[in-house]
Amino acid sequence: MTIAPPVTASARRPIFGTDHDAFRESVRGFLAREAVPHTEAWEEAGMVPRAFWSKAATQGLVGWEVPEEYGGAGIRDFRFNAVLNEEMSYAGAVGDNFSLQNDILVPYLLELATDDQKQRWLPPFVAGDLLFAIAMSEPEMGSDLRAMTTSATRAGGGWLVNGSKTFVTSGIQADMVIVAARPSDAERRGQLNLLVVEGGMEGFKRGRKLKKIGRLAQDTAELFFDDVFVPDANLLGEERRGLDHLKVHLPQERMSQAVVAVAVAEAALDLTVAYCRERRAFGKPIGEHQAIRFALAEMRNEVDVSRAYIDRCIERHVDGKLSGEDAAGAKLWTTEMQFRVVDRCVQLHGGYGYMEEYPIARMWRDARVQRIYGGTSEILKEIIGRSMGF
Repeated sequence: MTIAPPVTASARRPIFGTDHDAFRESVRGFLAREAVPHTEAWEEAGMVPRAFWSKAATQGLVGWEVPEEYGGAGIRDFRFNAVLNEEMSYAGAVGDNFSLQNDILVPYLLELATDDQKQRWLPPFVAGDLLFAIAMSEPEMGSDLRAMTTSATRAGGGWLVNGSKTFVTSGIQADMVIVAARPSDAERRGQLNLLVVEGGMEGFKRGRKLKKIGRLAQDTAELFFDDVFVPDANLLGEERRGLDHLKVHLPQERMSQAVVAVAVAEAALDLTVAYCRERRAFGKPIGEHQAIRFALAEMRNEVDVSRAYIDRCIERHVDGKLSGEDAAGAKLWTTEMQFRVVDRCVQLHGGYGYMEEYPIARMWRDARVQRIYGGTSEILKEIIGRSMGF
């Protein structure tokens, strides 16, 4: 099952320059060679092999924002992140690892890590030898980070971490896990530490590789911590300010998901237009029936408006002008639009849309989680509403 890049992916968009175009061609070729042929095998295995990640790093697709002194290219431009996310969405083969490592975790490492931590972690990260994960969600917590129960108790030269996390992307394969934990003597409900737990630390255990509805090539795990000693040298950022650190970095995570949402909707619509030209009913292509033609026109309009909107948000983010409320709005609009469009595209495919051999089926099941992780649509509405003074 392969998904051809949609027509819009081949057209020059004003926000991109020639460097971005060259990067897009490089990414597209790499994914076509190294990812797309393995889609079914990776979904069956429930993860993408580490060998692929090493190849991606060699290709320069990991941590390009990292300064040259640590092995990166020192290029901080979210438009490159957007290009990679779009091409990953069109390929439909890799899962969330690129966006997790480049969009979510790199900013934590660049902005919060000490010089010593950067020396230890960044060179092997850029080389593809070190995978990170971040563990926030807990079985009983939902979206309320202040209700976190995983604890960090002071113990000579570090902390003892106790508790459990769930829905941890790359939790099975990650070498290092950034764990949000509440200091046992916290004075306020929202005080958190970010502690980097290393694979192999005593008391750190990985639970089940969770079985999901979609995103089958991405491993998602439960993690358990039983008196795991984490030294002071692995505190990321300032003590007790973990919640503030998480809030600062959520907007880029949501922008990443918004970029994926529009790209998938574009690809789904292009697939469906092609199908409606080929599929015949009552003596003519089904796209010539007014009801279906109108449905395609409505989706075209939704996708085009969303594309213009998200490109403007990307520009604002690159310029440092995108607020947390703006990012919440971008994620809310685009992920809701994505599911509407993909669901309608499945409907227009008829029975074939429900068959695994058709890419539209995978796009539909993979789309559902977009309205949940990174902040549910309901939480995003709350953020936007509060920004309006309510």
